[in-house]
Amino acid sequence: MGILNNNYRRKNRRRNRSKSSSMFHEKYPRLVVYRSNRHFEGQIINDFESKTLISASSKDSSLKKAIASSKSKTEVSIVIGKAIGKKAIDSKIKKVVFDRNGYPFHGRVKAFADAAREEGLEF
Repeated sequence: MGILNNNYRRKNRRRNRSKSSSMFHEKYPRLVVYRSNRHFEGQIINDFESKTLISASSKDSSLKKAIASSKSKTEVSIVIGKAIGKKAIDSKIKKVVFDRNGYPFHGRVKAFADAAREEGLEF
């Protein structure tokens, strides 16, 4: 029982450490990443109003065709990153604070961030 509790506490500590500098930023909304074994999601959130401004997910029906042609989960995250970057620029959101949600910044998370940057999103 003690080992499971320590792993849970360590995971939460790592997750919250990355959130301390990104939540409730005065000027910019927060771009949050969530990944599971099967899906990948990104949201741009206004913390002061507790509202999701923009979201893109591997579950979205509008992205099914692009996701179906992807060969790996990293390519799926690139599709999601480009989609959220386009939506943000269309909504006149140019700069955000990136919240990696405790995930290491490599692999799918890095590919997502790079794809969003390519579309013109700054963070």
